[in-house]
Amino acid sequence: MSGLPTRVVAGAEPSRPPARRAVRGGAEPLGHPARRAVREGAEPLGHPLRRAVREGVARIEAATPPGRDRAVDALRALAILGVVGGHWLVTALVADSGTVRGASPLTAMPRLAPVSWVFQTLAVFFLVGGVVAAGGWASAQKRGVPYGRWVGGRLARLFRPVAAVVAVWALATAVMLVAGVGVPTVRALGKLVWSPLWFLLVFAALTALTPLVARLHPLWPLVVVLHVDLVRLGLGGPDELGWINVVTGWLAPYCLGALVARGGLRGRAGRWGLLLGGGSAAAGLVLWAGYPASMVGVPGGRMSNLDPPSLAAVVFGLAQCGAALLLLGPLRRALRRPALWAAVAVVNLGAMTVFLWHQTAMIIVTAGALLLAGGPLPGLHTVPEGPGWVAARLLWLPVFALALAGCWAAFRGHEQGGRRTGGPSFPVQESAPERKGRARRA
Repeated sequence: MSGLPTRVVAGAEPSRPPARRAVRGGAEPLGHPARRAVREGAEPLGHPLRRAVREGVARIEAATPPGRDRAVDALRALAILGVVGGHWLVTALVADSGTVRGASPLTAMPRLAPVSWVFQTLAVFFLVGGVVAAGGWASAQKRGVPYGRWVGGRLARLFRPVAAVVAVWALATAVMLVAGVGVPTVRALGKLVWSPLWFLLVFAALTALTPLVARLHPLWPLVVVLHVDLVRLGLGGPDELGWINVVTGWLAPYCLGALVARGGLRGRAGRWGLLLGGGSAAAGLVLWAGYPASMVGVPGGRMSNLDPPSLAAVVFGLAQCGAALLLLGPLRRALRRPALWAAVAVVNLGAMTVFLWHQTAMIIVTAGALLLAGGPLPGLHTVPEGPGWVAARLLWLPVFALALAGCWAAFRGHEQGGRRTGGPSFPVQESAPERKGRARRA
């Protein structure tokens, strides 16, 4: 029968699949709403979230300046998220006899100290700050922008979101005291919110001093930290000397970033030297010089590596900077993907908001869960003294993140100067490190 024409009975429809017949006849094939939507240029039914995400990714990609070094933004995002994750993991609010007090799992479980090696990433943030500020100041000078306008714009962006935190927590403190919440509880909550602000003051000071320190070699502040620790810890000098390290300790990675901005440390050998040399020095100080293994403060500890910054924390931070610089090439390649870049950009568009509100998000979840449950919950209100607490706390982290996303949505406009509509406006990055020859090195 092959090759013979198909016989059609008069008045009858040729034998075809129903869906195909419907298409040829102009009718819609039954059971194919997604196919209809695609043919008409609409989004398949049931996927509005996917469409919104795709549109957001496209807007961010279109708004990104062509010469922007996305890897630098990625390092900033990783540094901020490291601090946030570290605080959420090593900070606990214990409900005890009608009050709330702060505690740390590192007190009862010192073997968790390696957690602080991963999440104490402030040195990387200062590294990025030095890269961007030094490059930005050099660009401002070429364009004839006066120092006052340049530094004013940077400090305004840095401190705009602080006003919202201060206002909200001033009101919250007054409400708690009027409602009869105990002073110890209010103090414990306030300490969590206000203590990270020291970081902004130091960062603002270094930003303002950029014209003076941009060409300072990072070894000079490292030498100052070494001598301060030698006097105060080795020779029994006054503890107040340690506060010199609050500036010089973070000046070392900041100056390292300025060095990178003007073309230094291009080779991998220097970056590997930072990583291995800084890591070895930190290990030696912990093993043989009596420095704590934790790179964050531990309640009840003999001393803190972070308050004020110690020599061990500074050299360990330089090791982190070496690792971060080694990651620049792989990050640049990975961030060619619009979806991955969009995730990094979202964090950067509200980096200060994330930093300022992450403790508030944890407090909101902790207080809300306590009120709803009517009693302490594991990993949230209980004493952090065993592996069970750690496992339970890990389960709470997505809830903290959801609360932080709400804070980000509510207060990011303050960081962006009140802009809530239109395309994204990226933080100024007027000069990227090692822009020349990037393709060859990648």
